[in-house]
Amino acid sequence: MKIAVLSTNPDLYSTRRLVEAITHKGHQALVIDHLKCFLIVEGGKPSVIYKNELVTDIDAIIPRIGSSVTAFGCSVVRQFELMKVFSTVKSQAITRSRDKLRSMQILTKAGVDIPKTVFAKTPSQVKELIKLVGGPPVVIKLLEGTQGVGVVLAESAQAAKSTIEAFYGLKANFLIQEFIAESGGADIRAFVIGNRVVAAMKRQGMEGEFRSNLHQGGEGQRIELSPQEEETAIAAAKALGVRVAGVDMLQSNRGPLVMEVNSSPGLRGIENTSGIDVAAEIISYIEDKIKADEGDTVGV
Repeated sequence: MKIAVLSTNPDLYSTRRLVEAITHKGHQALVIDHLKCFLIVEGGKPSVIYKNELVTDIDAIIPRIGSSVTAFGCSVVRQFELMKVFSTVKSQAITRSRDKLRSMQILTKAGVDIPKTVFAKTPSQVKELIKLVGGPPVVIKLLEGTQGVGVVLAESAQAAKSTIEAFYGLKANFLIQEFIAESGGADIRAFVIGNRVVAAMKRQGMEGEFRSNLHQGGEGQRIELSPQEEETAIAAAKALGVRVAGVDMLQSNRGPLVMEVNSSPGLRGIENTSGIDVAAEIISYIEDKIKADEGDTVGV
């Protein structure tokens, strides 16, 4: 098979690991910078031009779409979908997962537990918004934030009010969430592929830091999920339609609470912490799905 990794940087750890796994399994690997693709849309003949050449004979793509280029990146993924190329994550699923409010609404509809969340467009009733999530303290998140950036813990009503008003002044969209004190500045990252969790780790924030993201200096350790945590992670990924996902959860007194479903989860932290070859698991998933699709076609 010819498998393309959509990535703007072939030297990134996740991109390199995926290329290694593809070639190790005897397939042809190709890295395509999706920002340099030309999309040709015409009746019955959708195509992609990359480096002045028509992209052909691609069996599968693995999208690694950065949050800052979600719209165009998803257009490229969608183009490959129109060309009947298998994608580990569909364009619609990426779009859903990147919109924090929309993803929370979808998760709630599917019965997946999340921290209590409030969204409002005007700052006229800040005190009421804070009360609705049981604060202070409260967590304030930019809708466009990623890797812990744009996430603020407001420990007092005045701090929350000041932060909210500042975000409103910047015309930034954000959510207000309840603070889960019992999580102790830690969260769980479950790596879901298809209908199973292949690896998991617990991420602990630095002392005095409530954000546990490894990009913010947090540390990871291998963890065995409880049956409830595993079921929750799989249900969250399924609800958003993300077939290869990093599901972030908080351990609370009322069970696991999903914070986010990441449609382009990094591999470095989860592989180094768990000791599991997650990249190889992704390629095995592609092999199984394409084989199953071929079987369905033969049976028609």
